[in-house]
Amino acid sequence: MNSISFVYETQFELNSPELIKNWISNCLEHNDKFAKQISIAFMDDQALLQINKKFLSHDYLTDVITFDYSVGKEISSDIAISVDRVRENALTEFNDFDEELRRVIIHGILHCCGYNDKTTQEKTLMTQKENECLEMFHVEPNIKKDV
Repeated sequence: MNSISFVYETQFELNSPELIKNWISNCLEHNDKFAKQISIAFMDDQALLQINKKFLSHDYLTDVITFDYSVGKEISSDIAISVDRVRENALTEFNDFDEELRRVIIHGILHCCGYNDKTTQEKTLMTQKENECLEMFHVEPNIKKDV
């Protein structure tokens, strides 16, 4: 069973979850992968900080943490996102919140596809892949037809 699910642990909810799921699937396909079981949890800074401390021994705020259980082309992952960090990033980067949220989501997904961001070269490639996926996101206009 192929599945992408969203969990809300804060006062936040995606406007168009099916649109985001389809976009993630398309980005995975673009990278010759597919979703087996992906769970994306949206939470606040403090909840993500606790995960960062408990599982990674890091005592700092971050926007996304990816736990990758993928095998081959089958992507399985738990991704935790701080909505607080996404809002802050959007403000400091002069970016739209929705665009920044998509960037953080796809950043987590791309880690599961084998992309890293530790070195300058890896960061450059990760940003390139993020931009490719962001360009794949399309919102169809809601056009009313007169009958």
